[in-house]
Amino acid sequence: MLSSLVNRLAPSATLAMSQKSAELKAQGVDVINLSVGEPDFNTPDHIKEAAKKAVDDNFSRYSPVAGYPALREAIVRKLKTENGLDYTADQIVCSNGAKQCVCNAVMALVSPGEEVIIPAPYWVSYPQMVLMADGKPVFVEAPIEQDFKITPAQLEAAITPKTRALILCSPSNPTGSVYTADELEALAAVLRSHPEVYVISDEIYEHINYTGRHASIAALEGMKERTVVINGVSKAYAMTGWRIGFLAAPAAIAKACNKLQGQYTSGPCSVSQVAATEAFAGPQDCVETMRQAFERRKQLIVRLAKEIPGFEVNDPHGAFYLFPKCSSFFGKTDGTHVIHNSTDFALYLLEVGHVATVGGDAFGSPECFRMSYATSDDNIVEALRRIKEAVARLK
Repeated sequence: MLSSLVNRLAPSATLAMSQKSAELKAQGVDVINLSVGEPDFNTPDHIKEAAKKAVDDNFSRYSPVAGYPALREAIVRKLKTENGLDYTADQIVCSNGAKQCVCNAVMALVSPGEEVIIPAPYWVSYPQMVLMADGKPVFVEAPIEQDFKITPAQLEAAITPKTRALILCSPSNPTGSVYTADELEALAAVLRSHPEVYVISDEIYEHINYTGRHASIAALEGMKERTVVINGVSKAYAMTGWRIGFLAAPAAIAKACNKLQGQYTSGPCSVSQVAATEAFAGPQDCVETMRQAFERRKQLIVRLAKEIPGFEVNDPHGAFYLFPKCSSFFGKTDGTHVIHNSTDFALYLLEVGHVATVGGDAFGSPECFRMSYATSDDNIVEALRRIKEAVARLK
C-alpha cells in the first residue's frame, strides 16, 4: 500500500527516544531527558522583539522561495565577516531548518546509484536522505580512538568512480568532535585529486565550539566552488522551533535547490525569517553567553562520565553531546534486562535509571550511546548519578 521510498526509510531514533521519554513522564515518572538535540535556553529577547514587530508590520504573505533579500544579505555578511567566505545573495537558499537544506543539497546533487561518503558516527538523517535520492550511503568508520574523525587515507580509500559527495559535520552531532583547519586541509588535499566529488558541510553547531575558532572546509583553496555550506539559527541562537536554516553554494547548485524547494515547500515562515535576520545582524553577545554555558556543562558531564566504571569517554570540542563507548556492558544483565547492544543499553537507562539517551546504533556506531548536555547542571549531576547507579547493577 505504501511507497517503496517510505518502506526503505528508518524512523528517526532520536525522535523515537524523545517520544518514549515523554510517555513515561506522562505516567508520572521523573525522567531526565538527555536525548534531545536542542538548546534549553530561550530565544534572545531582541530576536523575539523583531518577530513581534514583523507580525505588526504584516509580514504575513509568501516570501520568495529562497527567502527574503534582507535575510539572504544578512547571511552574506555573516559568511564574509565570520568565515571569510564571499557569496552573493543568489547563492543563498533559506529553508525550513538546516535539515531541509541538507536534504535539498542531496536531492540536487545525487542521481540514482551514485555514492555519498558518510563518516560514522553520523547524524541519523544523512543516510536516509541519500536513500531518498536513490543514492548509496558509503560509511567510513571513525572510532573513539580517532576522536570520531576520519583520516585522509580512509577518505581516499572510500572514493570510487561513483562517488558524488562527502557529507561532513563539524562540530559533530552525535560526537561533538571538531575538525581542525589542518585536518580539513588534509581531507581537502585528497578531494583536490577528485574534482567530481562535492562536499556537503553541515556547520549548524559552528558557534558551539570550544577550540577558539570554527574552521570551514569551504574556506580552503579550491573548495568553495564544490562545497555546499549548511548552517542556520537553531543551535547558536536557541531558535530550533523557528525553523530557519540556510545553504550557501555555487550558483548552479543554489538555483537547483531553489527549484526543488519551489515544488515542495516554497519559502520558509515569513515571521521566522525576520527573526533570523535580526539574529544574524543584531548583537552577538547572547551567542557567547550560551557557548560558555555549554562549555562549562561539557566539562561537568565529561568529568562525571569518566567516573563511571565501564565507560570510555573522549573530550568533545563542540556541539552539546557526549558519545561514550558502552560496549563493555554488552552481554551483561541485572537479572531482568539483558544488554545486547547500545539500543538495549539506552532503553535500560530509561526504564531503570529514568534517563533518556539514544543508542549509538542509530548513528552508525553501535558500541556507543549519545547524551545531550543541553540541560541544567543539576540535571546533568542527577542524570549521571542515576546512570552510574543503574550500570552498577549489570553483571
